[in-house]
Amino acid sequence: MSGAVPVSDALLKAVRAGRTGEAAGLLDGMTDPERRLCLPALKELRKELRAASWDAASRKAYPTLHAAGAACHTGAAGTAAWLTAADMRWSQASPAVLLHVLGDREQTWLGDLARRLADRPATAQVPYELMAGLVRLSGCAVPTTETYVVGWVEQIASLWQRGDTVLQRLRQDPYTPTLVPALFGIPDIGSRLDWLFGDGPHSWINALAKLTEEDVLDRTDLLDACVARLLRGTVPADCRVFLRLLTALEPTLDEKRARVADWLALASHAASTVASYAQAVSGSLTLTGDLTPRQLAELTDTVLFRTEKKLVRAQLVLLGKALRSDPSGAAELLPAVARAFGHEDTDVQERALKLVERYAGQVDPRSLDEMADAAAQLSVGLRARAVAALGLDPGDLAPLPYLELLPPVPEPARLAPPPDSVAELAEEVGVLLASAGDDVAAFERTLDGLVRHVYRGREQLAEALGPVAARCWWMDEGPHHHSADAYFRDTPQGLEVVLAALLGRVRTATLHKAHQHGPTTDPCVHSALSAVFDARLWEAAYRVRTDPMPFLLATPTLSSGLLEPDELVARLGEYHRLGARPGEADFTQALLRVRRDDRAALAAAAERAAALGTAAGERLARWLRSGGLSAPTTGRRTSGVRVLLELGEPAGLPEDLPVAFRGLGRPVSVSGATSYCRHYWNQPQRPHWLAVLPGRRELVAARLLRELSTVAVEEIRAVASVLPLLAEADGEAGEAVHLCVAYGLGARHAEDRLSAVDALLILAARGQVDAEGLGRDLGQLVRRGAVKPLRLAESLHTAATTGAYGTVWSVLRTALPVLLAGLATDGQAPPARGFGELLAVAAECAERTGARGGMAHLAQAAERRGASRLVTQARRLRATLEQGVAA
Repeated sequence: MSGAVPVSDALLKAVRAGRTGEAAGLLDGMTDPERRLCLPALKELRKELRAASWDAASRKAYPTLHAAGAACHTGAAGTAAWLTAADMRWSQASPAVLLHVLGDREQTWLGDLARRLADRPATAQVPYELMAGLVRLSGCAVPTTETYVVGWVEQIASLWQRGDTVLQRLRQDPYTPTLVPALFGIPDIGSRLDWLFGDGPHSWINALAKLTEEDVLDRTDLLDACVARLLRGTVPADCRVFLRLLTALEPTLDEKRARVADWLALASHAASTVASYAQAVSGSLTLTGDLTPRQLAELTDTVLFRTEKKLVRAQLVLLGKALRSDPSGAAELLPAVARAFGHEDTDVQERALKLVERYAGQVDPRSLDEMADAAAQLSVGLRARAVAALGLDPGDLAPLPYLELLPPVPEPARLAPPPDSVAELAEEVGVLLASAGDDVAAFERTLDGLVRHVYRGREQLAEALGPVAARCWWMDEGPHHHSADAYFRDTPQGLEVVLAALLGRVRTATLHKAHQHGPTTDPCVHSALSAVFDARLWEAAYRVRTDPMPFLLATPTLSSGLLEPDELVARLGEYHRLGARPGEADFTQALLRVRRDDRAALAAAAERAAALGTAAGERLARWLRSGGLSAPTTGRRTSGVRVLLELGEPAGLPEDLPVAFRGLGRPVSVSGATSYCRHYWNQPQRPHWLAVLPGRRELVAARLLRELSTVAVEEIRAVASVLPLLAEADGEAGEAVHLCVAYGLGARHAEDRLSAVDALLILAARGQVDAEGLGRDLGQLVRRGAVKPLRLAESLHTAATTGAYGTVWSVLRTALPVLLAGLATDGQAPPARGFGELLAVAAECAERTGARGGMAHLAQAAERRGASRLVTQARRLRATLEQGVAA
């Protein structure tokens, strides 16, 4: 034992120097007691290295330490923990060195270590070469864990430098029959290894299929494993991998027959590719007579429920073939066919109806009753044929009078009073800081509450807000990339600037400069609105620090942003009583928010305001007696594929406007309406712009138009969320509002299209849709290429199916002639993708609403040759308008 100490010292010295070969030589032949004596010193060195910086010279010892520590542990569990430790992970000894220093252990010990390493998660990054070497040295059973199997797959794929193929490597590996089946039990294996399972003669897929031919792998087991994995897996990458393998195995007819229940189940798979394969296999079994009519009916029920029109149509074709081959199955199959009567695609409905018409005589009365119930779901234009085919009384399917179903008209809510206690106020401030801050009512009452409580007692409020503001970075005293003053210099960051002023985190000089001069010059089209919003916040923050106001004059009465004139007069009276000085931005915003639709109330409020005898009262009285803000002139301009609006200078703004408000009086030009600006990233501020000019949404919409056009033209996401708020706002819904909605209906992303549909329905519920104007806009935008027909069709179909068929038809009745005219002019030029879908939506709306009359250029489209969707739907629409059926 006396010789152990020098060996220990020599080993530690070699490890520190990073001399792996010398350390391995010292470890050779050590007894277990000698190894245990060396271990404490190695653990101390590990602690020392963990504390060292990443670029320290001492870190070169890590690979040697990794090997020596593994060798000096005498238990397999300790060795496995040392080898896979997180601090060792990025600087390990090579597998060859580890196998050298561990190779003199007993085979049982080595096998135990191999299993423990294979049981580690993939994040432990255990080298496959180490695990495989331990298996080889120990002679133990090969592990089938995720870590080992994935390592094996990657190892097989990485040996391409030798010039052989995956197939040759798998043939030579004695563990292939054990490890391949284990692949099917690894969760999400496709996502991790999809890149390895491509197509081609030298791919894994081809190699596995070939090995089944050579009886290296059991073909039946592999087929069962593929099917079982597809049945339980929905991860797209898994589906791709195992479907490729199943396809490459090319199941024989007998193998397909043995798995009929599996194909029927896979037809409902979430992945359309898997469902399509299952349908194709089931179809082949149907044509060979191996699928009974009941099983085919079960398959039909599954497929007709799917949204993929291609699968639905293929199933109807298969049913037609089956019925031609054996009409006796009609009693089982036709009720399943009739379930397609409720499909949203009328082409599918018609295909199903044709089968019913052809084979209805083969079914019993019970099946006829079942089909008659389903026939009520047919489009109106097909019901007459169903009546004749099923021998029904025409009154059974008589259409009901059409009734337009629209959402309830939204009403603005009255703002609740600001929070009474500082604790409640602090809670609401915390909610706004954690949320997007786009709730105008919550924001306004909370801002008013802050101003009120500062006036009552700054210290108590600051104490309550301290924990809430602690989440803001500018509360931290540590070093930052920029200062709080720089952070608040160009934008107030919502309520944050008021909190920072209250808590002393921003200099008064910074607030004064921002309050007096506003942000740096910004040519952006949104700046006129954002400058007003920001000015109020900077002013509130500055007055919090220098001259607290008792409350805010501009806090709206209603959530729409409108302020009752008598309420503003009462607030000015209270200011006069308290001797308080109104904020310039706050008072000007209050003037712009005054509700002006009740002339008697305006006149009475003007009298009371003048009676206050103050300058503010006189200014308010003059404003109430004036005509208010008038609508500017508008002009249409084109920019590329876009149609945009320009506004002239609005008249009637309040006198003596502060600097931040003067942008409201400037014209809006197309050249100034750039697509991107700093406001693009501050979308929660947009609802507040509608409250800057409540009752004047056209002025706001014109400034948002260029940006909203990007959802259709540049396919930008999540810009159209402001559209429902535009529709709910007060004021005229003119060209700007309707153009904004038009772009939204053609948006690339579904959530933006849904926002536009909501806006359209709200406008319809309020009786504010200019159907002809919107239709002309949509026709022009589709012709110019700004809006794609298919996206527009999806939006309008969604709107119609909510019950607004009349609204959608009134829009399409104007839009379609514009598009049909272009089609007639272009002669045989191929129509834009989605035009047929637009006509289908129009035909559905016309059928349900009982529309009749002519439509310009529709006849030319209906008389085209062929049976394309455009032609068939044009014929359907023409027939509907000529017949005038109503649902």
